[in-house]
Amino acid sequence: MSRPADPAPPRDELDRFDRVERWVHWSVGVLFAACALTAAVLYLGPLSVLVGNRRIVVLVHVWSGFALPVPLVAGAVSKAYRSDLRRLGRFTPADGAWLRAGRGRRDADGVGKFNAGQKLNGALSTGAILVLLGTGTIMYFTGLAPLAYRTGATFVHDWSALAVWVLVLGHLHHALRDPEAMRGIRSGRVHRAWARNEHPEWERENRDAQRPRHP
Repeated sequence: MSRPADPAPPRDELDRFDRVERWVHWSVGVLFAACALTAAVLYLGPLSVLVGNRRIVVLVHVWSGFALPVPLVAGAVSKAYRSDLRRLGRFTPADGAWLRAGRGRRDADGVGKFNAGQKLNGALSTGAILVLLGTGTIMYFTGLAPLAYRTGATFVHDWSALAVWVLVLGHLHHALRDPEAMRGIRSGRVHRAWARNEHPEWERENRDAQRPRHP
């Protein structure tokens, strides 16, 4: 029996993310939290003493890390997810204007579903996951590479993890300052007025798509 379709949003709301996209986002978030918390236990002496069983912590850290790409790949079953990946990978002149606006009021004119900051965050996050996965594999499976390579992999892994911490904290900071964006990733919908102000090109696309077509 097929799953019933989601009801159409009210006139003052827009569908922003489908169920698969939200599942991918929160699954990656949970896995990253597991990696971050276990890394803190492994590297911080007082936490290591409190937890005690280092082997279990290592296993949770390693396999959470290996699982990180799984939701990102599995999400490809969703047409909306694939479409948003293409949006995230395409920079436009409007993105350049958004970045040049600096820390003051952003110039949202021409901004589509994702602004330049979100696109950069997506690119950096994806690159960091690949780097951490590769270096983590070399560190865990010691027979894959000589000691010198494993030492280098450890150095890159540790500093990349620190950079990801900064990236994620910045992401959370901006998300918590924008309740409507948080609503979008929780429920999948946002108010049209917010979209018109923050992502006007995307709101315009939706408005044009909903406009009746005459023969």
